[in-house]
This record gives sequence, structure tokens and C-alpha cells, in this order.
Amino acid sequence: MGLKRLIVRRGQSFVLQLHFNRSFHFGKDYLTFVAETGPAPMELLGTRATFSLTQARKGNVWSASDFTTDTNSLLVSFFTPASAVIGPYTLKIEISQGQGHSVAHPVGTFILLFNPWNAEDEVYLPSEILLQEYIMMDYGFVYKGHERFITAWPWNYGQFEEDIIDICFEILDKSLYFLENPSKDYSQRNDPVYVCRVVSAMINSNDDSGVLQGNWGEDYSRGVSPLEWNGSVAILRQWSARGKQPVKFGQCWVFAAVMCTVMRCLGVPTRVVSNFRSAHNMDGNLTIDTYFDQNAEMLPIQKRDKIWNFHVWNECWMIRKDLPPGYNGWQVLDPTPQQTSNGLFCCGPASVKAVREGEVHLPYDTPFVYAEVNADEVIWLFRNGQAQEILVHNTSSIGKEISTKMVGSDQRQNITGSYKYPEGSPEERSVFMKASRKMLSPRRASSPFLDLLGSRGSQDQPAQLQLHLAKTPEWGHDLMLKLHARRVPDRVHPRGPIRLVVRFSAQALLHQGDTREPLWRQTVHLDLDFGEEIQWPLLLPYENYRNKLTDEKLIRVSGIAKVEDTGRSMLVLKDISLEPPHLSIEVSKRAEVGKALRVHITLTNTLTVALSNCMMVLEGSGLIDGQIYNNIGTLVAGHTIQIQLDLYPIKTGPRQLQVLISSNEIKEIKGYKDIFVAASRAS
Repeated sequence: MGLKRLIVRRGQSFVLQLHFNRSFHFGKDYLTFVAETGPAPMELLGTRATFSLTQARKGNVWSASDFTTDTNSLLVSFFTPASAVIGPYTLKIEISQGQGHSVAHPVGTFILLFNPWNAEDEVYLPSEILLQEYIMMDYGFVYKGHERFITAWPWNYGQFEEDIIDICFEILDKSLYFLENPSKDYSQRNDPVYVCRVVSAMINSNDDSGVLQGNWGEDYSRGVSPLEWNGSVAILRQWSARGKQPVKFGQCWVFAAVMCTVMRCLGVPTRVVSNFRSAHNMDGNLTIDTYFDQNAEMLPIQKRDKIWNFHVWNECWMIRKDLPPGYNGWQVLDPTPQQTSNGLFCCGPASVKAVREGEVHLPYDTPFVYAEVNADEVIWLFRNGQAQEILVHNTSSIGKEISTKMVGSDQRQNITGSYKYPEGSPEERSVFMKASRKMLSPRRASSPFLDLLGSRGSQDQPAQLQLHLAKTPEWGHDLMLKLHARRVPDRVHPRGPIRLVVRFSAQALLHQGDTREPLWRQTVHLDLDFGEEIQWPLLLPYENYRNKLTDEKLIRVSGIAKVEDTGRSMLVLKDISLEPPHLSIEVSKRAEVGKALRVHITLTNTLTVALSNCMMVLEGSGLIDGQIYNNIGTLVAGHTIQIQLDLYPIKTGPRQLQVLISSNEIKEIKGYKDIFVAASRAS
């Protein structure tokens, strides 16, 4: 953050040396210090503190004590309480002798932050290893993709870059809470619950001059695609430099990563969490309905309820004095604008423990978070203008592989168990029923609706169907699948043969759970004897999907199998995430501050088509000041490009270099390299 100014954490002593034009005499010269923050500082609001010089500190209050004198100078220890308002302060000194007139002198300014190292602070985290990860680590990973194809997306948080701390307080000063009542807003900045809610609202721009404008369409021509951001620093700097106009564009992982930067900078332990198959349950009924027609096409969803492939939010660590005992620790904060909370687009803090126990009555927004990880999925067959048959009732398909970066490692940590009991366990269903009774009105809770929620759906089918990939799915290549069908006994056909007509459809799958028009169809006829297993090959040619996918390169293959003599239907699904080409990053030697570090970047175009308009962006706090851009041009199919460049590291310690190569065909070819930077050796 820089050595040119004083930045301290509350509940922490710091020492200043004051110089006078004569000797200081304790007992004759009376010193009173005044610390102020905000537009109209008042002691009643906690934004002004007045305290005298004393020989010893008195408890968890503002104080100036433990001083020593030397000729015309005074060395004094200042202490700020662990409950103080955070923000930029001015410090003045008033000097008087006896009852005489006092003279005020400005001493300077300092910035006060939350202090998770202090046991008296509400964000106290009693683990140095965790603090190094959740406060001090300025890079990390966001997990994206699909539950079976999880991708680690490197991200530069950069919370200690020179100007980021100032931008964080600019964000607070642009909130609607501040604009409505500045003095009241500042007085509440001692409370991490309040500050987190303000930041959650300010990272999006739905209500205010927030940092990011969301865009879940496919036209990013007026800004930057969410896939093309490497880190938070460029986003925050652009917002600050361009008159606090929202930066275009963000989606959930960008919102959450930027909030992580802001909260770590302010001193709140924070991590980024990804929830795969995340429910967006706007009506609060704890079920998400999906519809397919008899040709296996997933139909457009008219309701706002959807299942996102993944959704990313934050967890912040704090004590919850506003809740009953037992709900301290990690709290969900979600800056992605999904629904309003007390009139603003923000979400949380919701206690993770409250989510796990189904205590959805506890603030803030716990019912919405609970549904994101626990809602049931009901898939319907839609015929003749209405839903006619339940194909699947899934009680365990939502809230999968909830993930965050592992402490002290580049590995992924599965934290699903902190959000819910094991799927299908008695505890999980019991909590689900408790939460559903709290979330549903008495009229609906006493209806057959809850019977459906508690049921397992129809499992009595004459065959088991599964779709498998025959080889790794790569963008630019044909996709090879196999339908695995096995005949099993049921009540209608205990042992006899059956005939199936299976209609397949493939559709581009959008991040928010919607699909496009089918890009491939196929029909298969199967005769299955009792106990028989069949593997039927399926080919989805590249030409069918070449120009029909979104930037995220996801395909949903669906099959509806109809049993000919009964008319009953079965559903089989496979979501496919197409792998982009991989790039490699190597460094040639030991990294030292200020010394040239040669970096080698290699990319082979493994596709059957050229990559056009390739642009490379490099970023990494402590390695690069800002970003480095390199226009690569066109990379022909099958060819390899090798790029060499020199970096001059700026800071010591563990660093991460992030590299993004985007093209017209693929927006996100990403790689990273962990680099340890040593101090410069004397020459």
C-alpha cells in the first residue's frame, strides 16, 4: 500500500515522534489529541475521539501513552480501540499550559482498518495460517465450469497495490447509505456486518454508481467480456478514474473476486466460493422446474427460477452479535445482483452455519442462500401445451462441489459439508423439511406440495440410461459419446423385453441455465432383453456446434426414451464442457526484485481452425505494474507460438503471473505461474 503514509489496524498500537520548538515538560505542558473521520465528526457517533497524554494506557479506548522525551521531541504510543470506525482519519494536537489558551496543530493523517489479528475485533481469526491466506494473499483462484469439469481460473486480487485502499473508501463514500446520511453511514463503519452489506451493494451498479455493470447476454461490444478480466486492480482503477461510472462488464465470478479484493484490503478475512448447479429460486418454494418436450429439447424458461451451471459468491469471517450464539465464523456475501434485500441489490451476510441447519429466519437473506444449495429440481415432460409427466425429481442435484481455494495451496477444497449434511442422509432431509416449513406459507405448507418435496420421485423404470464421453471433449473437434442402456425389472415388465425409442437433442448451454435452439438431433431405436446391456455410439460433429456456442463452450445433450408399449418416458442428460487449448509458462532462472526475469509462454493451436485476433494480457501484483498487452495476431491450426519477454519484479515473496490469451474463436485461454521473488542481492 506504500510507505509514504500511515496505515494501521484498529486495536493496534503505533508510535509517533513529535518535534517541538522547545523542550516538553509533562505536568506543565498539557497535550490533548483529537482524531476525526467523516464529514461531520461527533464523539456521540464514534467519528471523533478526544484523549489526553497519559503515562499508561487505560483499556480498549483511544489513548496516547507510554511516552519518552528527548530534548525537543516526544515519542508517544497511540492506541485505537478494536471497535473504532474504520477509514481515513486526521490527527490534531492541542497544546496548553495550565488553564491558559490552547493552540491546535495538525499532526497528520492515517488510515484505520479492521484487525483480524486482535481478539477484541469482531473480525478476529485466531490462525496465522488462515490470516496469511484470507488477508495477505493477493492472488488466488475462482472455480468455474461444470461440476464434472471444474476449471481453476487464476485471479489477481491486488489488494495491496498503491491506490486500491483509497478506491475502497471511495466505494463506501459512493453508496446510497452515505449519500442519504453521511454522518450516520460513517458512524456504522465500525461494524463489519454493515460494511459488508454496503460493499455487497456497491460492487454491482443496479441501484447506484457501483463498480461493475452486469451483462448476461452475449454482446460485450460496449465493454469488456467478463471472461477477459485477469484481476480486480484494472477494474477498480477504471471505475475510480472514469468518474465512478460502472465498468462494463461483470458476471458472478468478477463481482465476487472484486469484492474479495475490497474486503481483504479493509481487513476482513474473505474468500471466494463457487457453488456448482446453483439454484436461483426467486419464488422461495424450494423447487426449480425444468421442462423438456418429447424431442428432448429443453424448453425456454419463462419463470425467473433457474439453475445456474455455477455461481460464485464470497464468505467473510466475523462475529455475529446480531444473531443468537453459534452463528459466528464464515458468512455468505453475494455482490451479484439477483434480488433486493431491504430495497437494495445485495445479499448477506448469511451465516453458513445457519444455512446448514436450515435456520432460514436468521438475517440476512438466509432463505435465498439456503435455496441456492438445497432446492429440489423437478424435470417435466411438456406436451400439448402443459406439463404432463414428472421425468425426474432430484433431491440432490443442486448445490454440488461447493469449492474454494485450499489454504496454502493451489489445490481446490470441497466445502460442501459446511453448507449441508450429506445428500440423502436423515439429517439433510430433516433440515430441508424444517426450512421448507419456515419458507412456505401455512396454506402451502399444509398442501400436497410438501409431500412432493419429501418424495423421491418415480424410480420404477424398466431401464437405466447413461451418457458417457468416449474421449476428452475438445473445442474444434467432433464429440464422441456412448449411450449405456441396461434392462432392469420393473412392475410392468418384470422380466420381458422392451423396445425404446430414444430421441436426442444437443443445445448450447448458457451460464444462467438457459439453452439455445437445438444444434443436433438423432433418434435411436433399442430392443432390450432382460439383463441385457447395450452401448450405442453417438457422434456430434464439430460443424454442428462450430458457430452456435456461447463463449463458455458448454453443450447439454439430452435424450428422452419412450417405452413403446406403455408410453412412459425416461430422461438422460449429459452436460459437456469443451476444453480450450492449453498454454504453458516457464521462467528461466531465480526471480529477484529489480532484476530481469525471462518468461517463456508457449501456445499450440490444437484446433482444426485458426485462432484470429489473438491478444495476450499479462498481470500479477508484485511482478507487473498494471498490465502488459501483446497483440499476437492469427495462430494457424496446428501451429505453435512461442513468446519471450522480460519482467522486472517489484515485490518480494510468493507471486503469481496470470496470462490470458483471447481470440475471436475462444475468449479464455488462461494460464498461471507461481513465482517466488527474492530480495535483490548486493552486486
